[in-house]
Amino acid sequence: MPLSAARYGKDNIRVYKVHRDESTGTHTVVEMTVCVLLEGDIDTSYTKADNSVVVATDTMKNTVYIMAKENPVTPPELFASIVANHFIETYKHIHAAHVSVITHRWTRMTLDGEPHPHSFFRDGAETRNVEATATEGKGISIRSAISGLLVLKSTGSQFHSFVRNEYTTLPEVYDRILSTEVDCGWTWNTFADVKAVHVAIPGFDKAWEDARNVTMKTFATDSSASVQNTMYKMCEQILALVPTVDSVDYSLPNKHYFEIDLSWHKGLKNTGKDAEVYAPQSNPNGLIKCTVTREKK
Repeated sequence: MPLSAARYGKDNIRVYKVHRDESTGTHTVVEMTVCVLLEGDIDTSYTKADNSVVVATDTMKNTVYIMAKENPVTPPELFASIVANHFIETYKHIHAAHVSVITHRWTRMTLDGEPHPHSFFRDGAETRNVEATATEGKGISIRSAISGLLVLKSTGSQFHSFVRNEYTTLPEVYDRILSTEVDCGWTWNTFADVKAVHVAIPGFDKAWEDARNVTMKTFATDSSASVQNTMYKMCEQILALVPTVDSVDYSLPNKHYFEIDLSWHKGLKNTGKDAEVYAPQSNPNGLIKCTVTREKK
């Protein structure tokens, strides 16, 4: 019976790297979680118990550490590409390497108005994510992303005029709290090789900043008729700002805050225009996704 698909690798490789500027005494730190998955002529390891085709996952872990020592780890698009390309060049029976990098936030402390040279704090759960795939003969594909960015606005959102039938209980709302945890990704035009990724280095940080700024500003200022329409506007703007990106995608869970009827207590008004106290909901929740792809000329 044929094996239709197979890949394997090492997940949750924790890496921390510090750069020490001896001239200023300033340290810069990067912490990442890396995953490596390989594909290729590995079928016999599954079907024949033939381990001669297996690159041990411990070897993958060690390789990531060595690559981090010998190469820059920022921007993460470059580091992921270097690691992925290493595997398809080093092992001739490996034809595709998938490398994901999650970069965790360490923000430099400011003390007495001055940036501290070597102290940092974890500034929220938001991460900068990259997925790079090096495929033999096909180049390197990269998806960059923002994940875990939790946002909320207390007005400026509505949801009405949707389909109503015998299954519908949701009231139409013309002003509501809107909150979501942003997962925004953008897929770059395919790079020919690592050298091409090197050339594109200045654009990676700028694209991340542009995508984050667009997300925050549009979320805050858009008079949102729906999450669907707001996220589409975000996609359009990012595509306009970053011409070397082929597509933009969003996944936005709708984190609900429900009014609490307190009228049972001495007629206390806490609904509609009088609502001030809400009950945050964990689940179930709406989940809205979209991908917008640049038109081909």
